[in-house]
Amino acid sequence: MTSKSRKVAWGRLIRRTMGLSLSSSFLLLGLAVSNANEAESATLAATQSLGQYIVLGYNDLGMHCLGSRYDEICILPPANTMRATVIRRGAEPEIMDGDVTLRYSIPGNTTSVTKTNFWDYAYPLFGANLLPDIGLFGKGMTGTMDPTTDGDWIAAAIPITPITDAGIENPYQLASITVSLSGQYLAATQAVIPVSWEMRCDSCHNTKGITPETDILRKHDRLHGTQLESQKPVLCARCHADPALGLPGDPSVSNLSHAMHKSHANRKFPGKAQMMNACYACHPGPKTQCMRDVHYTRAGNVCVSCHGTMAAVANPARRPWVDQPRCGNCHHEQGHEYEQPGVLYRDSKGHGGVKCEACHGSPHAIAPTRQPNDNVQAIALQGHAGTISECAVCHTTQPTEAFFHSREH
Repeated sequence: MTSKSRKVAWGRLIRRTMGLSLSSSFLLLGLAVSNANEAESATLAATQSLGQYIVLGYNDLGMHCLGSRYDEICILPPANTMRATVIRRGAEPEIMDGDVTLRYSIPGNTTSVTKTNFWDYAYPLFGANLLPDIGLFGKGMTGTMDPTTDGDWIAAAIPITPITDAGIENPYQLASITVSLSGQYLAATQAVIPVSWEMRCDSCHNTKGITPETDILRKHDRLHGTQLESQKPVLCARCHADPALGLPGDPSVSNLSHAMHKSHANRKFPGKAQMMNACYACHPGPKTQCMRDVHYTRAGNVCVSCHGTMAAVANPARRPWVDQPRCGNCHHEQGHEYEQPGVLYRDSKGHGGVKCEACHGSPHAIAPTRQPNDNVQAIALQGHAGTISECAVCHTTQPTEAFFHSREH
């Protein structure tokens, strides 16, 4: 694919009103991982006084991943997605649409251009001439969110890294979202904007004298007769279709998810046998521990409990980012609706038309989680962690009818 065709393909994707779904990560920078989340949350998670409006913030995946450097290879760009639902409280709460303005920021993380070399290679990789700290959808580290056609708001492809301005690695930073109407403040919240580059390719790709990236490309060239090492920087999705990026790839080769999982399914990874969650050998990770929600803490589930083994994920009949676990596979409470037919959890609506993840939390971060920052929003709105379950968060008078776990009643 030429630079011009990559630019056209990416332009089509930019016009979509949806966030990126990122599933992989690359090399870990040698910076300290922050263990300050609990202390940070203790000062932030105070119950707020509810006004006429509330805003619920959420991430579309529960973890977004990126590479730390892009001069040789790119699996995924820096492209995080935040969403939000605004509700006017009342006896009959109302979901707000385009009449209000939503702004986002990440306190303590105002720039990314000094933390990764992505902007030096955005054009050869994606055909995009980007200003510093501007992502592939035109969003920066602070800005406004856009209304969707589905009743919520979105800021897609925010180019955040896990490194704060203080040089601390924190995969669970808090984004601030503020709602205003004609310049007048209405409501605000804080929600995790999760991001990690903890994928230790160098655990296996560690040939002496060359970088892990060169090792990957050289092995690919030897096994598949390609010449990728001489074509750096290489975008994996240039050939291997990746629905997470909306790129079609080369139809004569397998998609990226199938190729990656099939290639690694039967290989031994250093330390993998000692990991409680073997997927952390590549996905973030022993330090990040992105699988952190109630399904892990209470049910003891790990990645394969829902997603299946690497061999199962590598099944060529499986559609990446489409054939995903569904709540109704395990939950069967009478009278409850779960995801809408043909719609993934992260896009589905529930009670009164509110997005499921607005109240329950993002995938991999279903409330309550063991990561304190994930619980900040719920504690602020209702005084305790967990699913947003207190009627008074949205209703100004206690409803007389029983709660309904469905889109309509």
